Amino acid sequence: MDTLREELAREGWAWFLFGLAGQLTFQGRFYLQWIASERKKKSVIPVAFWYLSCVGTLMLLVFAVYTQSPVGALSNGLNIVIYARNLVHIWRNAGKLTKQMHTAIHGIVAVIALVAVYFVARVWLLEYDITKHASAGEAQKTWFWIAVGATGTLLFGCRFIIQWIATERARASVIPTAFWYFSVVATVLQFIGYIPRKEWVFALGSVMGIVIYARNLWFIHKPGAEVDDPEAMS
Repeated sequence: MDTLREELAREGWAWFLFGLAGQLTFQGRFYLQWIASERKKKSVIPVAFWYLSCVGTLMLLVFAVYTQSPVGALSNGLNIVIYARNLVHIWRNAGKLTKQMHTAIHGIVAVIALVAVYFVARVWLLEYDITKHASAGEAQKTWFWIAVGATGTLLFGCRFIIQWIATERARASVIPTAFWYFSVVATVLQFIGYIPRKEWVFALGSVMGIVIYARNLWFIHKPGAEVDDPEAMS
């Protein structure tokens, strides 16, 4: 007899393609960033990076809730807050941010964040309910791999907290070097957590991301590397 997790994880082609599209959108932002960096021969962040971040993370959150992925849901639960805040700074510096626009954006993001928190909590509670009916050994193994992936997610969250602090201080969208180091370590941990649970769409995202993170570190540390001007990111 199928387990509850197997029933929830049995996504059809439509859902698989939806999740894949979300992952390609989310990771595609870094390939766009890579192209921009290759052209300028230094690490830069184009504004489209943040638009793709918003769309991709919301798609992946929906996919994670559908497929009952605790780490996937946690990874995409509140990212929208950071991405939207970067866009606010970019629009402000470009002189495009009106008072009404500022209020509307923060209101919409607050609603999205509250809904996301609800669904992330729901996924984790359901996982707890599922493992209650499993053997002790199976439950321990399940939570071990979830813990590994969640640790990676925590590090991912820390990188954007660091980026957020740097952005608020500069009053412009900037990416500190520590962001890329956290990205590499977090990606490896998440990949290790996804594989035993056969969460292939999320594992694919991890593989796609690590190449970009390493490439940005090369740009930053290569001889004669330039320090990017925050104005260039907007």
